[in-house]
Formats: sequence, C-alpha cells, structure tokens
Amino acid sequence: MTDNAAKKVDRRDLVKDPQYRIRMFVGGAILVLIGAIHYFRVGSYLNGNNYLFYYSYASDLLLPFGAYFFLVMNEMQYPILRPWTVKAWTVFGLMTAIELLQFFGVFIVGTTFDPLDILVFGISVALAVWADTGILPKALPDWEIPEG
Repeated sequence: MTDNAAKKVDRRDLVKDPQYRIRMFVGGAILVLIGAIHYFRVGSYLNGNNYLFYYSYASDLLLPFGAYFFLVMNEMQYPILRPWTVKAWTVFGLMTAIELLQFFGVFIVGTTFDPLDILVFGISVALAVWADTGILPKALPDWEIPEG
C-alpha cells in the first residue's frame, strides 16, 4: 500500500470522529442561522438608520462569516484548509473579488460597488478567525485538530 492510500481518510471513519461531528454541528448551525436571518428578512423589522445599515452591510458581515465556517466544516477532509490563514485569505479574497467585479459592471452577487463592503468583509473574517481560534477551542474540547 502506498503512503497516499494510507493517508486517505475513509468517510465512514470520519463521521465517527468527534472533531468532525462538532465542526459539522457548529458550521451547520451558523449556516442555518444566517439562512434564517435572510429568509425571515430580519431587516424589515428595523426602522430609520438601522434599516439602512442592515440592508447596506448585514450580508457583507454574515456571508463571509458563514463562508469561513463552511471551510471549517471541510478542513478535516481537506488538510490544506486547516490553517486559519488559508481559510481567512480564501474567503476575504473571494468576497473582495466579487465586490471588485461589481465596480467593472459584472454582477455575480449584488448590484452596487461599495468600497466599505471590503472593510466589512475584513471585519467579518476577523470575527470568524477569532471565533475559530479563540472562542471555540476554549468552549468545545474537541474543536482543535492536533498537528500531524
């Protein structure tokens, strides 16, 4: 058996791993919450400046956070995603590229370019990194993946 075959993770073994299960639960809960916020149009219950702020920046804050945790859900299967820097730069880069495309008239998600969106993406990714590396390892014993 080659080294690559020995390192390959069997999906049936992976789903039994408590680290995998906790990542799927936390990531799934975050994604469902973000979906619910959008589905139930939480911003429609706000007034004045809060309404404008929500509709200008809420998705810019929520979607990168969710995208980061989507990658967290997959980091046990794809070890390249394990360093927080890889997840952070991937999400920030993708979101920023989509925003810059809006500047050039290419509308994938959204229809207006706003340079403040890029700042909000950075804040969102920083919050996700903080949750992933600072809060969750202290709150959940099976959160950290051992090196090796």
